[in-house]
Amino acid sequence: MGYKVTINKKAIKTLEKISEPDYSKIKKTIFSLAINPRPAGYKKLKGRAGFRIRQGDYRIIYDIFDHVLVVDVIAVGNRKEIYD
Repeated sequence: MGYKVTINKKAIKTLEKISEPDYSKIKKTIFSLAINPRPAGYKKLKGRAGFRIRQGDYRIIYDIFDHVLVVDVIAVGNRKEIYD
């Protein structure tokens, strides 16, 4: 049984501003979290809640709620700006 992926409004707005081909790759990575929320290369964040996964120069920050099988995408952004 897979997880349900939710994306908050801030992450959606950021995602809409990303051009192709990065947009499609990021979208594919986000939806793959429904199958495996802890893929190879994921990291637990230090200093704030959540996890991160890399997709090229972009980072996807998300929380995992195992008890209800939900992955909540908190933020998407360029690696230089996402941690500010």
